[in-house]
Amino acid sequence: MLPEISDISRRRKASGMKQKDLAKKAGVSQSFIAKLEAGKISPSYEKVKAIIFILEKTEHENQITAKEIMQPRVIYVMPADRLSRATSLMKKHGISQMPVLDKGISVGSISDRTIIDLISSDGNLKDISNLAVADVMDDSFPLISEDTPVSTVTALLKYDLSILVTRKGKIMGIISKADLLGAGR
Repeated sequence: MLPEISDISRRRKASGMKQKDLAKKAGVSQSFIAKLEAGKISPSYEKVKAIIFILEKTEHENQITAKEIMQPRVIYVMPADRLSRATSLMKKHGISQMPVLDKGISVGSISDRTIIDLISSDGNLKDISNLAVADVMDDSFPLISEDTPVSTVTALLKYDLSILVTRKGKIMGIISKADLLGAGR
């Protein structure tokens, strides 16, 4: 389904394109684009399709990707590690969650929220510290490729604490909500 014709001008301007640039790439004249944006003509489906294709391609090229905002150093624990190691790493690195990796494969996650819930329910910090991460870990963080657009990252971070960024199945970095907020700087 094609977007509204009235949206073409806004999208062209948002992409930083001039009418003549869009016209050249879409194979139409600059005056055609001007008349289209002014609502003075009823274009053919094929011409609108060509214009929208160029706009979408330009928008995709201009979009920030996961690779550009990820943290390349991934702090993690292994399933057999004690919870005391996880809390120590979180404190040392100033993070509130991290993945649980087994031989480079994501098998779960651990967060300060999970640890606080354990403390609230048990109350004995010493017993909790000796638990294996595998016994208390949460589900794994989602995996995305390096070229995933930031709009997808934003949508995922509404539901997950962090996202792991991969290249050919290998974990290359991590993105948290803080990284996303810092991307606008």
